[in-house]
Amino acid sequence: MTIIIDAKEGIDYKKLEKAALILREGGLVAFPTETVYGLGANALLKDAVDKIFLAKGRPQDNPLIVHISSKDMLEMCAEITDDRVYMLIEMFWPGPLTIVLPKKNVIAENVTAGLSTVGVRMPANKIALELIRLSGVPVAAPSANVSGKPSPTEAKHVIEDLMGKVDVIIDGGKCSFGLESTVVDLSGEKAVILRPGAISYFALKEVLSDIEYSKAVVEGLTGTVPRSPGMKYKHYAPDAKLIIVKGRIDKRIDKMNDMKKEFEYKGYRVGILCFYETAHNFESQYKLILGSMFDAKECGRNLFSILRKFNQLGVDYILCEWGKFDLEFLALENRLYKAAANNIVEVL
Repeated sequence: MTIIIDAKEGIDYKKLEKAALILREGGLVAFPTETVYGLGANALLKDAVDKIFLAKGRPQDNPLIVHISSKDMLEMCAEITDDRVYMLIEMFWPGPLTIVLPKKNVIAENVTAGLSTVGVRMPANKIALELIRLSGVPVAAPSANVSGKPSPTEAKHVIEDLMGKVDVIIDGGKCSFGLESTVVDLSGEKAVILRPGAISYFALKEVLSDIEYSKAVVEGLTGTVPRSPGMKYKHYAPDAKLIIVKGRIDKRIDKMNDMKKEFEYKGYRVGILCFYETAHNFESQYKLILGSMFDAKECGRNLFSILRKFNQLGVDYILCEWGKFDLEFLALENRLYKAAANNIVEVL
């Protein structure tokens, strides 16, 4: 049986203490963060972490991020080898930044998929921070959804996927960012972005001038060992087949309308995922708007909930428009490409 705690109007500490006790003793607790909802287990207990993989159907070689509530807890989890760590946490913690560091042996081996490094972050969400603080342990927590499906940005999404599979779901309302944390690897000489996310490349560049993207992010490599969640597998996928139509605005609009007619002629339901600025060019009862093509944060907040809405609409195909955007849109592009399994139609 899953307990649901409503914390949208504030924290009930008696209920939160109960959830923290369940977490500390090896249970599963789904909780809100500023990015997406996380599915938490005691990162010190292998058996507890195993429950995450079972509940989600997650591949065992896909490492988990450890969530903490204090700098003392960071030192419990990881080796701090240079000042770059403190530079980043001073600027971005609490917040949507995960830092990969050499791990300490106290962290269960299945948290890191056998790697010698661990990703750690301090979420900027009061419910999450208080839950972790009250539990007294670092919390391993991937997104609280069935593996491969769109990440949850509201408690109802967690309930859809994991009701009956976890001990507690804490409803803290909608997540403010809607995309997962940026992951930066500081375990080597160079600072490397393993996953784009809510903290932009430009913001990180102001702190670490030599930071760069992993080739797996830029080139979409699939054969690499995942050092961070989101590096290897198809993620975030809706039930329908998602096709990204990429190119100049007029060309992609024409192509999407042609493809829509072709699919509908064959009897398929076709969803359209577009921007505010182009929405008037598409006629469809299954049209959903991602946001403004000039606002990466707005589009990021909306993406996962929109993909779940398409599931409710029961469409067979989703045609999503895309263009040539700057690096502010890289995190969104990364999620879309993975949701589409790199199924991209380019029009010139």
